[in-house]
Amino acid sequence: MNSVLAYIPSPPQGVWQLGPFPLRAYALFIILGIVVAIWWGERRWRERGGQPGAVLDVAMFAVPFGLVGGRIYHVATDWQKYFGAGKHPVEALYIWQGGLGIWGAVFFGAIGAWIGCRMYKIPLPALGDAVAPAVLLAQAIGRLGNYFNQELYGRATDLPWGLEIYERFDAETGARDMMNGVSTGRVLEVVQPTFLYELVWNVLVVIALVLLDKRYKIGHGRLFALYVAGYSFGRFFVELLRSDEATHILGIRINSFTSALVFLGAMAYFALATKGRETPAQLQPDGEPRPWPWQFAALRAAGAADNAAAAPAAEATAVDVTKKPDSAAAEGDSTDSGEAAAVADDTAEKQADAAAQPTKSAAKKS
Repeated sequence: MNSVLAYIPSPPQGVWQLGPFPLRAYALFIILGIVVAIWWGERRWRERGGQPGAVLDVAMFAVPFGLVGGRIYHVATDWQKYFGAGKHPVEALYIWQGGLGIWGAVFFGAIGAWIGCRMYKIPLPALGDAVAPAVLLAQAIGRLGNYFNQELYGRATDLPWGLEIYERFDAETGARDMMNGVSTGRVLEVVQPTFLYELVWNVLVVIALVLLDKRYKIGHGRLFALYVAGYSFGRFFVELLRSDEATHILGIRINSFTSALVFLGAMAYFALATKGRETPAQLQPDGEPRPWPWQFAALRAAGAADNAAAAPAAEATAVDVTKKPDSAAAEGDSTDSGEAAAVADDTAEKQADAAAQPTKSAAKKS
């Protein structure tokens, strides 16, 4: 009985009708995640020395590209849901019904971000480092939309934290509609809440990214690589718990296959990319376009040149700081010189008075 009472209930519905307009929880959480990512990413970018408003400018390119790319990946890897006998291909465009592949969203979103960075002359790797924790937090928020849609869950389980999946029906027609309908309260099955596992993992990786970045001053796209690697690592194991219909490659779910490849690529970039972090001057939009992210030798050369250019400024600052004792000494020297001059003046006056004393006496006698 205690185990049954501990099961996690699903929301009774994920769509609410406001007159002729449907209000979808999935869309609301996607929008909320985007807002949080832009707000926090902008804040982190300014803290690194970047110009205000840059993240929002680039997001105008990255977000649309990411949404389209996420849908393309989902349709391409789950094409059997939309094409074939009895299917409706037009539903491939119904993004509000769920189905955004994170790999397509990140890949196409990065293309959009690259276009925006080229237009505004902002180094893409540095911007990626600034927004990496914010983007992953947005993914965690978006998983709540899957919860309301009753999707992305795992195999049946009797664990105390199992997720109850309810049967839903259209309130007007009475037709069974698991996505848009309203729950009858009847539990179809209790399953692994894989959406929750991924949400918790994402939050843990966000915390790790922030702490590592603060401790080691990571830059040149390496923090973004850690975000990709960290997410891929967790997603690989989450996929092993899922039982919903999916495309397989060599008997492996395609998302697990993709996670492993992306993880290896991200770790390779982290190992080969330029160490350290960009200076605030390097983040300004008046610099030269940087090499492509995969041009490791060119990136290292550019990083070394930037550090060499920034060295004289750092030395000048150090000299200014060390000049303070010299200035104080100079002030002391000038004070000592003034005191010596005053003493010399007094001595000269006394000598003059002594020399004039006989003259005064002779004048009195006469």
